[in-house]
Amino acid sequence: MTSTTTSQQELFRFLEDRFACAQACTECARACALRASLVDPDGTENQELVRRKGIMCAEVCDATCRVLSEQNQVDEAAIRAQLEWCRQVCLESAHVFDGHPGAEESAKACRDCARACGEFLATLR
Repeated sequence: MTSTTTSQQELFRFLEDRFACAQACTECARACALRASLVDPDGTENQELVRRKGIMCAEVCDATCRVLSEQNQVDEAAIRAQLEWCRQVCLESAHVFDGHPGAEESAKACRDCARACGEFLATLR
């Protein structure tokens, strides 16, 4: 009976981490899309980098959220690859946003998402 309880606890933890990761991806996608829309596309090179990173991060986070919601249609290796990609893009985006005044909230959302992806990856290993 202990192994059943342990496996149920592991399943609950897995589902909680998966949901937390999907939620963080959704929040990050929203924050990055908003950040990208606030930057003048005809601005400086730094502004263009922030805009492109915001768009890319929003798209990767959105795709990751979709992968996480497709429970049986994606194999574990594909989920791992998507999570690692999302984690890396979020960290890169946070770094770019750090150098842009007014982008603190987006940088935080990116870091939160990267952490959630890393935590969920840990449950897959």
